[in-house]
Amino acid sequence: MAAARTPFAAEAEQEPRDEDAVLAPRAPRGQRGPRADAAAESQKLQKILAQAGLGSRRLMETWIEAGRITVNGKVAGIGTRVTPEDRIHADGRAVQIAAVAQTPRVLLYHKPDGEIVTRDDPQGRETVFTRLPKLRGARWLSIGRLDVSTSGLLIFTTSGALANTMMHPRFAVEREYAARVFGQLTQEQGAQLLEGVALEDGLARFDKIDDEGGEGSNHWYRLVVSEGRNRVVRRLFEAVGFTVSRLMRVRFGAIQLPPRLKRGQIEELPPADVKRLLAWLEKPVRAEAQTPHRNGRQT
Repeated sequence: MAAARTPFAAEAEQEPRDEDAVLAPRAPRGQRGPRADAAAESQKLQKILAQAGLGSRRLMETWIEAGRITVNGKVAGIGTRVTPEDRIHADGRAVQIAAVAQTPRVLLYHKPDGEIVTRDDPQGRETVFTRLPKLRGARWLSIGRLDVSTSGLLIFTTSGALANTMMHPRFAVEREYAARVFGQLTQEQGAQLLEGVALEDGLARFDKIDDEGGEGSNHWYRLVVSEGRNRVVRRLFEAVGFTVSRLMRVRFGAIQLPPRLKRGQIEELPPADVKRLLAWLEKPVRAEAQTPHRNGRQT
């Protein structure tokens, strides 16, 4: 892949799995024919709604139970299965099921300080969603969040399944940050942050800490964590007596913030890169290919 794109070099030797095959598995040999093909193409309604970016499967089940979903003009129920030929509406708005079987869309956004990651803010502050391109029959989902004072890489997708895999704690997808703090960690403090610190919501730690130097009282660190708990980087530093004055996410999993992407700018991943991301997420062991070199290549 050209250097101008996000890094997936470690996946070059692996052929990405066809997304259509994931969404619509073929019937066993000897069971083909119109009925078998239709059964192979049908999927649970809540799965299709989640993949269309309307929310998690559990949330979609509550929508179905509340009567907010119709299929071909009739109120759907739990267990309803649909095919690309069915007409689905959520709260009266059409859901483009045909688009679900296509490669999902993924956006990279360089979030500036001061923007919040929410759709509606009662205080009227600017949100990241106001900058995103409009969609029909789907919506953008943010993969993880950044607090209002944190800048850097924010990823959006139309696929609920992709977003869930990237964010779910059991997959432990790495997040890398550049943090500026007042003062410098001692060797003992660094070891403590790597071993684990008891926070109010449980034990947390950094997977890696690199000292990036600094001038005067300010010092920079490059950090890696494998969870997305709220303000976990800031809280870990606060636990050992340091305040983070600037925080920037530079990588999420296999996607690194492109240097050319300036604050407030958006870039969409090409379909080929999205397929490589999906293939990377499907690997049984991702840790060996998770950390990119500083020059944009994978280890």
